[in-house]
Amino acid sequence: MRMIRFERVQLLNTTIDGAWEFISHPANLALITPPDLGFALASPLPDRMYAGVIATYTVTPFGGLSIKWVTEITQVVAPHIFVDEQRFGPYRFWHHQHHFKQLDGGAEMHDIVHYMLPCDPFSRPLSGIVARRLAYIFDYRHDVLEKHFGTRIQKQENMKERGGCD
Repeated sequence: MRMIRFERVQLLNTTIDGAWEFISHPANLALITPPDLGFALASPLPDRMYAGVIATYTVTPFGGLSIKWVTEITQVVAPHIFVDEQRFGPYRFWHHQHHFKQLDGGAEMHDIVHYMLPCDPFSRPLSGIVARRLAYIFDYRHDVLEKHFGTRIQKQENMKERGGCD
């Protein structure tokens, strides 16, 4: 089984509390998801996330194919980290860590996603497509958050991506 690791780092023109307030609000997930993904909540969500929250939604990642996705928030340490894990959906395994750190003049948001595609090794030819699609989703989120919080004066490298086995 091939575990893939995807990372992104984004510097936000806000405080750690401002970043946490926006990102940890479940209703904002739809705002930071590209419209062409067809993201739609299929279950009510609380105003604030907490460990144990189950989120059910549908996404349409490729060519009109609608997929039901169920995730659970498994860890919350406000305002520093929360983790969501897939319980049912398109991946064999999905574990997404959201880390927040206060920096001089802003906040750092660091995402670490570990995932496995289903039906390995037969799905390996699709791994490049999935990796590019995931990068596209995070590029979109980056742009939305930059517009929401404003642009930092000093641009820094905002992306780290690696694939491979951990």
